[in-house]
Amino acid sequence: MEPRSIPNTSDTGLSATLTPAVKKVALVSLRGDREFRKVRAHGQVIRTKLFQLRVTDYRPRYGEQWRPRAIIGIVVPKKTLKLAVHRNRARRRVQEALRTLPALPPCRAILSPAALVLNAPFAELQAALVRALGSFDPKVKGKPKGGRGPEKSARSAPVVTQP
Repeated sequence: MEPRSIPNTSDTGLSATLTPAVKKVALVSLRGDREFRKVRAHGQVIRTKLFQLRVTDYRPRYGEQWRPRAIIGIVVPKKTLKLAVHRNRARRRVQEALRTLPALPPCRAILSPAALVLNAPFAELQAALVRALGSFDPKVKGKPKGGRGPEKSARSAPVVTQP
């Protein structure tokens, strides 16, 4: 964004007026453990080869004004990328891809990038984000409220399916 100039008004006596600038909506970050837990508990999971996205619809919290916007937390665990340099680079690439998208749907989301994000072309990353955010259906709930159910107990081994 190019800097706006303020004309020198001391000698002319005119009021200072700023030229109108195009304002981009900043990406709002998901903050606080409570917010992350709510998205994890009620979010719909969308998996791609580049990232995992857990999304829920936008609802204001108690006492918050209704301002529909995308609130996205980017989480890169050490299990995915060992080096902090790589984790930070992946986080920055995803942040920039989200920031440069033309429009984001109002939602709360957690985005966990995979290691492939580091080497993927930027246009491919943006296209995958658009597809994932476009496939989100706010009417579909993430997890059933009834718990694990009778077929899966807390001590049972995970079932691995072969393709």
